[in-house]
Amino acid sequence: MDWTSDAEQKLKEVPFFVRPAVRRRIEALAQEAQLSTIDLTFYDEARARFARR
Repeated sequence: MDWTSDAEQKLKEVPFFVRPAVRRRIEALAQEAQLSTIDLTFYDEARARFARR
């Protein structure tokens, strides 16, 4: 799964010990949405979905 540099940078703000899990969840959501690249907009939408749970 490809990530834009700005989305990757935003991911680096997540604490290192949960970052792999966050990456996997965002990539799973992107696959469900049939995306090949995660951009900052999708990243923010995915993180907002996590916050609502």
